[in-house]
Amino acid sequence: MSDTGSGTGSETQDALATCYRHPNRETGVRCSRCERPICPECMVPASVGFQCPECVAEGKRTVRQARTMYGGQVRQRADVTLTLIGINVVIFVLTAASGAGVASGSGRSTIYDNFALIPVQVASGEWYRLVSSMFLHYGILHIGFNMWALYVIGSPLEMMLGRMRFASLYFLSGIGGSIMSFALGPIGQAAAGASGAIFGLFGAFFVILRRRNLETGGILGLIVINLVLSFTFANIDWRGHIGGLITGSIVGAVFAYAPTGPSRDRIQAAGCAAVAVVLAATGIVGASHIRSECRNTQDFVTQQVCAHAGLTVG
Repeated sequence: MSDTGSGTGSETQDALATCYRHPNRETGVRCSRCERPICPECMVPASVGFQCPECVAEGKRTVRQARTMYGGQVRQRADVTLTLIGINVVIFVLTAASGAGVASGSGRSTIYDNFALIPVQVASGEWYRLVSSMFLHYGILHIGFNMWALYVIGSPLEMMLGRMRFASLYFLSGIGGSIMSFALGPIGQAAAGASGAIFGLFGAFFVILRRRNLETGGILGLIVINLVLSFTFANIDWRGHIGGLITGSIVGAVFAYAPTGPSRDRIQAAGCAAVAVVLAATGIVGASHIRSECRNTQDFVTQQVCAHAGLTVG
């Protein structure tokens, strides 16, 4: 009889228990980890029973998150790639709406005037053009090919590298292409496009495949074909393509050849920082060269271009 009475008291105690987060709610369920009573709103399904939100959060902190082969966090989608494509498409629509031709981009647009890569304008202090020009395109075919290539190559690369490493690769490659175009191209000629960044992805993908002893024929053929096209057509900025390809290959090697272990992240970050320093130094040298050309040129058209940008002419 005493045993039966004891059981009834326990059942009554459980029935009167209230959720530790909501004291006005009675519950008969307890967290399988800390055994505190929890109401339906606070129940989080676990492998056995339910857990409270605090125990779930604590468990996430103690579980080591899965990492990609090069140290990035494992993701289910290539979010950076998709975001970059979205930004490029939106800016292309805005550029077309502001006067640029959709088919060829040959129309006049204030967006081109203010944000395209014009070396003499960069040398006069408008350094932002090195980045802003990466999001401008001349016509539907230009952006169409670049965004297709970004999706096809960028998606698997982002999955291998993780968000931060992929974003670093993309922007360093794009800036590398812009700087080579800026430093070696005609000082008054406008250039734009994500091609430098795309070529950087090509180069990094090739390096990573070689590092893993995988087949590289496909990506190598794609690089060769695009380089041939770059030197075949007069309106293609081969300098930006070469600069992006070189920069992306170097950054890809930094990620691929950094030794595994606790110091890998620091080594990769230091490698990217070193690339950024070299790019900055190259940009400074390029700007100095353009200013010198403006001071010494005897060509009337070049003098007009330099004067319009506010640079001293000879």
